[in-house]
Formats: sequence, C-alpha cells, structure tokens
Amino acid sequence: MKRVLRVLEYEKMKQQLLGHVSSSLGRQKIEALVPSTDFTEVQKWQLETAEGANVLRLKGHIPLGGIFDVKAHAKRAKIGGSLSAAELIEVASTIYGGRQLKKFIAVMVDEEEVALPILYDYVTQIEPLTDLERAIKQCIDDNGHVLDSASSELRTIRHQVRSYESSVRSKLESITRSSNTQKMLSDAIVTIRNDRFVIPVKQEYRSAFGGIIHDQSASGATLFIEPQAIVTLNNQLREAKVKEAREIERILGELSEQVGAVANELLANLDLLATLDFIFAKARYAKEIKATEPKLNDKGLILLKKARHPLIDAEEVVPIDVELGEEFRSLIITGPNTGGKTVTLKTIGLLTLMAQSGLQVPAEEESEMAVYQKVFADIGDEQSIEQSLSTFSSHMTNIVDILDQVDFQSLVLFDELGAGTDPTEGAALAISILDDVYRRGASVVATTHYSELKGYAYNREGAMNASVEFDVETLRPTYRLLIGVPGRSNAFAISRRLGLSEKIIEQAKQQIDSDSNQIENMIVSLETSQKSAETEWQEAERIRTEAEELHQDLVAQLEAVEQEKERILAEAEKKAAEAVAKAKEEAEFIIEELREMQKEGLSVKEHQIIDAKKHLEEAAPKLTPQQKKVKKQAEAKRVIKPGDEVKVLTFGQKGFIVDQINEQEFQVQMGIMKMKVNREDLQLIGQPKQVETRPIATVRGGDHVKPELDLRGERYEEAMMRVEKYIDDALLAGYHQVSIIHGKGTGALRKGVKELVKRHPHVKGARDAAMNEGGLGNTVIELK
Repeated sequence: MKRVLRVLEYEKMKQQLLGHVSSSLGRQKIEALVPSTDFTEVQKWQLETAEGANVLRLKGHIPLGGIFDVKAHAKRAKIGGSLSAAELIEVASTIYGGRQLKKFIAVMVDEEEVALPILYDYVTQIEPLTDLERAIKQCIDDNGHVLDSASSELRTIRHQVRSYESSVRSKLESITRSSNTQKMLSDAIVTIRNDRFVIPVKQEYRSAFGGIIHDQSASGATLFIEPQAIVTLNNQLREAKVKEAREIERILGELSEQVGAVANELLANLDLLATLDFIFAKARYAKEIKATEPKLNDKGLILLKKARHPLIDAEEVVPIDVELGEEFRSLIITGPNTGGKTVTLKTIGLLTLMAQSGLQVPAEEESEMAVYQKVFADIGDEQSIEQSLSTFSSHMTNIVDILDQVDFQSLVLFDELGAGTDPTEGAALAISILDDVYRRGASVVATTHYSELKGYAYNREGAMNASVEFDVETLRPTYRLLIGVPGRSNAFAISRRLGLSEKIIEQAKQQIDSDSNQIENMIVSLETSQKSAETEWQEAERIRTEAEELHQDLVAQLEAVEQEKERILAEAEKKAAEAVAKAKEEAEFIIEELREMQKEGLSVKEHQIIDAKKHLEEAAPKLTPQQKKVKKQAEAKRVIKPGDEVKVLTFGQKGFIVDQINEQEFQVQMGIMKMKVNREDLQLIGQPKQVETRPIATVRGGDHVKPELDLRGERYEEAMMRVEKYIDDALLAGYHQVSIIHGKGTGALRKGVKELVKRHPHVKGARDAAMNEGGLGNTVIELK
C-alpha cells in the first residue's frame, strides 16, 4: 500500500491538505490519514466533509483559533504533576476555543435551522469546563503572568516586594546622585547582579563602600558592589521574593489539581476538536481545489465528469471524463508518449484514494466513485511528475506481486504495460496479463503504445479502447481523453508537418502491412465520427435549450394573458357593483322620502314601495351563461398556493393560505384565527409580490415562515431581535402583510414594535389590528 500511495502521490496531496489545518491536533489527524476500505466508514467521512463544506459555504469561516494540543499537560496533571502558568493558559485557551466552536455550530442548528447532524453530535459531546477556565483566567493573564488577585497572600507579598524594591532603589539612587561618590562610580546607575541590587564601582574605590562584591566587568576595572547600607534591605527583598515564588507555586499547584480532576473530559474534548479541525481542513481543501462530493458505490463503478489532477496547476490542467465498471471493466488507453496517458492514470488513482479518505474530488457534480478493497498501481517512476527511472525487471516484479493479490474488489492501474522488452513479446505479455486480471473480476486501466493492443478491446467483452487526443496541426497533445477511440501513432503526419520528403513517407507506408494500415484508417474514421457526434450533440443541446427557453416564454405569456383577462373581468364586476350600490343608495333615499310623504297623508301605497325596491334589486347586472362559464373557468385556473392572500366568502374576511390539506381543502389564517376552508369558499385576492419556486420560503433549515409572529412572554431585547429577523424572513417568503402578536400587558412590547417597524426601511405601514384580529394586542404591518 505504501508504494501505491507514493506512486500516486497521495502524500503530496496530503501536504496540500496540511495547509488548511488550524491546530497541531488536526495536523496529527492528517498525517495519520490513509484511505479506508470500509464502505460505511467512507460514507460517514464524506458526509462529515460535506457538512463542513456547507458551514463554510454559509458562514465563510469557522472559529478554531486558540486551540492547543494539551494532551501532555492533562496527562501530567492527572498523575499529580504541576503545570506552568503558560501551560495552564494553553489549557484555558483550548477550553474556550472548544466552547466557542460548540456555540457556533449549535446556533447554526438550533437558531438558523441548518441541518448538520454529524457536526452537531460532535459538538454536543464537548464538555464546557467553564469553572476550570474561569479559575485559570482569574489567576493568570494571557501572557502567562500570575496576577496579584490570584490570592490575598500573593497580593500582600507583592506589596512587600514593591516596598522593599522602592527602598533599595531609593538608597542606591541617593548614593549615585551624591557628589562625593559619583567620582567613585563607573556609571551613575543602579543595576542587578545575582538578583541583588548593586552599583558599578571603580576598582580603586572598592573599600569605600564595604558590602558584597557580586560581579566585575570583563576588564576588571569595574566591580558591581552591594553596599553594606542596603544588604539588610536586599535580604528582606530576597526573602519576600522567595515567599512570592512559593505562593505562585502553590497557586499553580492548586490549578493543576483542578486540571487533573477533569483530565479525562479534557482529553475527550481534544479528540473531538482534532476531528473537527480535520473535517474543516478537508472542507477548506475542497473549496480551494473546487471539489465536489462524489456519489459512492461498492460495485466498482467510476464516473468522473471534468476530473482534474489536484497537483497540476489549475490554469494548466485539462479536465477529463472517465467511465469504468458499468459497460466495461477494462479501459485500454493508447497514444503517443507525453500525450497525457500517465496523468490520466494518476488522476483516476489519486481521486479514488481521495474519495476513500473522505475527501471531495476535483470534478463536476454527480461524479461517482467506487470504494475498492485494494488499489494497485504499476507506474514507472520515469513517468512520475517528478521524473525518475525504471526497468522491465522492476515492472515485472511489481506486476507479479499485484497478480498474487488482485481480486474482484480491486482497482489495477498499469502504465506502459509490457514496455521495456521486445515489442512482440511485450504485447503478448500485456494481453495475457489483462486477460488474467479481467477473469479475476477486477477493474483495470492500462496505458500502452503497442499497436497490437489497439485491437484488444474489439475482441474482448467488457473492454474498451481510449486514447489521448493529439493535434497534428500544432504537433501537441490536447490531453483530452477520448473513450471508445484507440490512439494512433501520427508518425507520418508529424514527419510531414516537420518537412520530411513525401517520397520517403510513401516508401515508409509501403513497409507497413495492410492490417496495420487498415487499423490506422479505422482509428482515423473513429476519431472523425466521434468529433462529428460531439459537434452534433452540442448543436442538439443548443436547440433543446432554446426550445426550453421558448416554452418557458410562451407559458409566461399565456399566464400574463390569463391574469390580464381576470383583471379586466374583476374590474368590470367591481365597476358594475359600485354602480349598483350607488343606485341602491339613491333609491333607498327616495323610498325613505316616499314613506315620509305617506306619513304626512300623501297617497303612496306600500306595495308600490315594495315593487320599486324589487325592481331596483333586479336591475343589478346579470352575467350571461357564457360570461358565467368564462368566469368559472378563470376561477378554476387560478391556482391557490400557500402564501396567497384570499377572501373567505362565508365570513367576508381576508386572510392568507397557510397550508394545502388536500386538493379541495386549505388551512387559512384570518388574523389570529386559523381554520380549514373548502376551495369553493375561497376567492383569490393576490399572490405575494416576490414569488419563489416554493410558495412559502424555507428559511435556513426548512420550516415555513408563518404570517404572524407571537412575542407574548418574550423579553424586550430578544423580542426586538426576533421582530427584525422575522421581517427579513417574511420579505423572503413574499408576504406583503404580516401580524406581530405582542399582547396588551404593560404596553412595552407594543411600543417597541411600533417604534421598530416605523423606522424599518422595508415596512410600508403599520396599524392596530381590528377586534376580530386581536385588537390592541396585535399590530398588522404592510411590507414593501
């Protein structure tokens, strides 16, 4: 396996991956990474990476700073060892980093409703250990200095130290400033030697001060003397510093005991943080190389779309399409040297290893990778991206070893199979080896330049030819992989382009037997046919796309016509109704006058008044049967969806569709009341201004946005934050009117809501709800 990893440059890929870790914990995980052969494990790894990639896509970052590998600290503390201040700060920083990461993921899942089941499971296992972190931070600052506040004893001792230091310095400075002693000093300064305060005295005045000599200059001309006058003070200062050191040691010991008490939890946290750092390193790497999550199978099926080798510069790499394992299990790639055959082989091999390591692969969406139990590769080092040398003997030794282990769950990669020996014998060996590997049920990809193998796939079921394209005009390979077309030598075409005599070329062609010529002609015909088929497919795809666009345009125009028809009909009905209402109002006024006249004794019969009123009601415009039919058809075509504004005819109230129960029944929200209503009892008023493919937007996780927000029982600050977020979600959902239920209470929430919506840029207006909508306990807002 080690040889396969080296040959396919797996370790180089890991070096790229290492550039994306945040801590030494993740680095250790990557350094130990090897491909898995357990299908279930590989699936889980891929899901982890996909979740990490989803977090980066949504947030752009992940808080993994300040995490240290404190395993050794925890283990030492567990057995009673004492940690230094710097080590304790690393422990506290790691606890804090873990808690921040836990909070970050938990907020995404709980509040933003992003589905991250694996990551959420990991972070919920992280122990907060806040008491230990707080204890350390109260005693030690970020620079590893033990604070005075760590204990009252330490505060007292340090006060004494500062007092003694001040006294010593004061006495020494008075000596250095004295005119009598300045001539005896090499320099008028106070310095420290052996943790004692001293002054620099010239050699000849050593007896003038008495005291203790602690050091001398390199030349011996200056002695660093602790004058007798401050020896006692220095001794007191020394004793105070010893007490300080002992107290610090005691404090660190106590903190170390606390670390030891939770060492098991801390070690478990470190394992979780290492896994999470590793997952997000894979996600960052996937983003860098523009990788996607492959579909996985255990059936030996590979389907790569626009696959790229991750170690080749993105500006230079040529994407390739590869398929293997469905219609054929043997792929024979032929073509000239330096054409890209080996890079193709390495791309297939390395991407297989990456997929089985839980890494996303640099290919387009919907690519598929198999999980193999064994991967073998015989790739000569001369074909390595780094360039080296190999021989036929070493090739054959490696092939013999492969044939001893290969089975139906294996992927075998052969580069220049049979090369390095007599062409006839080499080709015969290559064919026999390929047949043996195929009989064992393995998937195999082999490259060769032997012309005998060009016809191999035509005589074998389950085998397919492929080649790397070569541009004869530019005399350069294009590095495109052509499945189904064997490679040709192009020797004559290249020689002609380089200026070789046509006479020599023709004589050379006569030396080749007719079978070889027929094969070459067949290959040319296949290449021409494939290019023609690709061109025709691209043209067909273009026409299909245009047809889809035309269809969508026609559908949109038809919908616009239907909507205009409905608008005109509704407007006509509205005008007619207004006219009738006005006429009724005038008639009622006239009838009332007639009654008054009747009361005054004028001759107006009651039945005349009733007849007049009846005729008036009959004067309302009636739709013709055809108009009724058109109206009914128009109403039927108006599809009601969740989020639409409707009128419930039975109650004469407006509301919003919350959900569709079945084809004929809908759940309708009218103010604070929800009820089930039949389709026939609903009249569509309008749709949300912003209509998405999903009628009610799914916001950060999948739940529907309701047409009302209930704030009752909320704290003021949290309620205001929820209102701002809810308005954004309602806008995304396409609502143009929503309700904020705040209750009556003290009025603080109501006032806060009113002030917030008043200054919100996307709120058109706000009003108190009607009595049947909740009254003063509900504010109805209109959105722009």
